[in-house]
Amino acid sequence: MIEYIRGTVAELTPTTVTIDTQSGLGYLLNITLSTYSALEGAEQAKLLVHEVIREDAWLLFGFSTEQERSIFRALIGVSGVGANTARMILSTVPAPELEVVISNGNVGPLKAVKGVGVKTAQRIIVDLKDKIKPLDDTLVIQPQISSDTFDEALAALVMLGFPRPQSQKALKKLFDADNALTVEGAIKKALTMM
Repeated sequence: MIEYIRGTVAELTPTTVTIDTQSGLGYLLNITLSTYSALEGAEQAKLLVHEVIREDAWLLFGFSTEQERSIFRALIGVSGVGANTARMILSTVPAPELEVVISNGNVGPLKAVKGVGVKTAQRIIVDLKDKIKPLDDTLVIQPQISSDTFDEALAALVMLGFPRPQSQKALKKLFDADNALTVEGAIKKALTMM
């Protein structure tokens, strides 16, 4: 599983980016317009990756934020929503706005996306309304904590075999209560919560 790709931006279009990893490999990643905007003018990039492996293709999708990748993964978990449709949705409605649209049950912006009909838009809202909350509600799929301590504690819990979403939720609660936790302290407390 590829978690992220870091390297030089060799080629950038509104839908794809080629990252040269300096090891003789160039990776073509499908991106959203939000990620395109984040990469415009950048020489170096680190993109979070989601892999889609099919019989006929191995596709990589790149995201500039964990929030965007999380919502992408939630969207492709909805019946009838494929990776390209999820990318189209995120290109039309940026991740923070999409969280609000889904939590408010607003079908309008979703059905306005090319390739998404009323039934699919309704299914997205029904399936994800309880899973996705806007930042204002303090409950989000991926916490917006960018501390090294949080990241290290999360990596350790995932390596111990705990699911990433469950680990993030537990750590978010802990760091919301006490953002001065050490990595070891955060891991120990999170283990008692799972």
